[in-house]
Amino acid sequence: MQIYALLSTVDLSSNTPAELLQAIFGFTTFRPGQEPVCRAAIAGRDLLLVMPTGAGKSLCYQLPAIARGGTALVVSPLISLMEDQAAKLSALGLRVARIHSGLDRADARKACADYLNGSLQFLFIAPERLRVNGFPEMLAKRKLALIAIDEAHCISQWGHDFRPDYRTLGQYLPALRDAPDPAPIFALTATATSAVQKDIVAQLGMTNPLAFIHGFRRENLAIEVVEVPVPERAPAIFKLLSDPARRPAIVYAVSRKQSESLAGDLSRAMPAAAYHAGLDPVTRERVQTAFQAGELEVVVATIAFGMGIDKPNIRTVVHAGLPGALENYYQEIGRAGRDGAPSRTFLMHSYADQRTQDFFLNRDYPPVEHLTRVFAMLSAHPQPVEDLRAKAELDEEAFDKALEKLQIHQGAHVDFGGSVTLGRSGWKNTYSIQMQVRAEQLDKVVRFTESCQCRMSALVRHFGDSEDAGRPCGKCDVCDPAGAILRQFRRVTAAELRIADQIVDELCGVDHKAAGTLQKGLDLVSRLSRKEFDGLLAAMVQAGLIEIEEDEFEKNGEIIRFRKVRLTRAGHDRRPGASFALLMGDGIVEEFRSLPATPTRSKRPGPPANRAAANAPSDAPLAVATPESEHLAVRLREWRIVEAKRLGVPAYVVLHDRTLNAIALTRPAHPDQLLAIDGIGPAKVEKFGAAILQLCAAELGTTPNLESRDQP
Repeated sequence: MQIYALLSTVDLSSNTPAELLQAIFGFTTFRPGQEPVCRAAIAGRDLLLVMPTGAGKSLCYQLPAIARGGTALVVSPLISLMEDQAAKLSALGLRVARIHSGLDRADARKACADYLNGSLQFLFIAPERLRVNGFPEMLAKRKLALIAIDEAHCISQWGHDFRPDYRTLGQYLPALRDAPDPAPIFALTATATSAVQKDIVAQLGMTNPLAFIHGFRRENLAIEVVEVPVPERAPAIFKLLSDPARRPAIVYAVSRKQSESLAGDLSRAMPAAAYHAGLDPVTRERVQTAFQAGELEVVVATIAFGMGIDKPNIRTVVHAGLPGALENYYQEIGRAGRDGAPSRTFLMHSYADQRTQDFFLNRDYPPVEHLTRVFAMLSAHPQPVEDLRAKAELDEEAFDKALEKLQIHQGAHVDFGGSVTLGRSGWKNTYSIQMQVRAEQLDKVVRFTESCQCRMSALVRHFGDSEDAGRPCGKCDVCDPAGAILRQFRRVTAAELRIADQIVDELCGVDHKAAGTLQKGLDLVSRLSRKEFDGLLAAMVQAGLIEIEEDEFEKNGEIIRFRKVRLTRAGHDRRPGASFALLMGDGIVEEFRSLPATPTRSKRPGPPANRAAANAPSDAPLAVATPESEHLAVRLREWRIVEAKRLGVPAYVVLHDRTLNAIALTRPAHPDQLLAIDGIGPAKVEKFGAAILQLCAAELGTTPNLESRDQP
């Protein structure tokens, strides 16, 4: 390749970062934040880089590695992640190898030989390889250009994707850094709270590191958080993704069973497949490759899918249940819109999800008694895992989970061959703390779903960027109720408006009140349920009357969390009974609650013969859909969005999808035909009839007849 020839003849150390960017990667300019990171890494500084998904983290270690010369060691947690990055670097003419469990021994031996003879520029390894006898010593025989730790949040026991083998990386690094001129450590991740950032630095033994924490705000993402009963989620997801404009898409399921079920439903109308850790590696690879290539439009996955996936045009990410941590959630919605185009995310939740997550918590964090039983069986003499499992008097899953937690908290050491030796005795303290942190992560997710503040700002604040947290995104369901697709809103009743006036009165003359105190202070006749009260507060926040701040205090050693509610300037200026547009969240839009007519399942998943069929109403025969009706439906949706924003109402208030699709299928030519469509009454004809008929006539190439046949 030409690039390979260039690299073999040019002294890369004499090139500036911008020249290398152009010559090797083909880019004329850096993305925001990339250049200072590259310069610091080239200079040999230890670095921590926290940058959102899709912002170009990988280039920030790849370019400095080339500039510094030699081989860069890249530790990566997933085979799919390292395969994707290795393939891209190889396509640029760079010399790359990888070592992981998916390769045969011959490939691994060749990678080691190439590393030792100095012919590699990048060597990707899984962290588990460092436990193989002699492997760290082999790596130490050559000086490294740098050591990159990808998805570095996996190191921290306070992180959401903690990996025991990542936790032990720090013990191998000193031998690989070749003092007195040590190879710099470059830790990078898309998601790390301040506590996780500190833990990464400490665990890797980084020397006076520079931290580059770039903005977590994603300007092109619109977030909807909707309370949806579990039985209604499958039809809602089907309806959402039946619109081709909302694909490609990723649906995150909470279990393998749900992943398979949802994928089966969706595959009746669009190319879709399941992806989870229970599938064999060949199937997982086939699904991922097909999705990347555009042959699959939807993947329904557990959290095993997505890390390192570089598919820029994902338009929609749906969570079919409550995620376990905001870090997971932020990373997963970050798969959408990496090309910068508008994209939407939907988080479906209900109280049932909290019970599910509590089950996962109890499953993943077994009783201390289980760990104590296994710990008591250990000694300084190595014992095979199988022997310990047989003697433990625990079922296989309980034993494996207890041993895993002991290993994480250094109560046990497991070598690559599967032998276990005794670890330190202080594991109980850190295990108890981690259990508490895990429970708090779930609490934060629940509070996020209940929040009546901008969704994006809440995420930005969670990651510690307080300077940027005050700016509303203008796109989420809180900031733009009229633009919401799945979440339904309604105007408050006269009675609810009177309660809003009471809330304003209660807040006048004070800096703030706790939300619970405020609710108790309402007249008995005005008492609302907690859910209704929270909904009214959310409507008042959206209208700019009040603002709410999360706070906490300690009482008898227990942390008590509460919400401070205070008036804004507009709230102080409000006159009792004054007209004010208050919109309350009212569940899911009705049209998403029932499955459309089911197309005949084909022998293999694929797009329906007529894509308009996916958008047809449930009581309409699919066979009548045509390319012309599909095109008209698109035009009607575009008009509906503009009209809804002009009127300041949700889109379904203008036209329900069922009604819109019926118009597209029948293409009425005059008001009487429009009135015959279910969902169209005289008021809608008077208000929107002319515009709808003009759109229909434009499709037919005719002039609209705006007069009813009953008129003289």
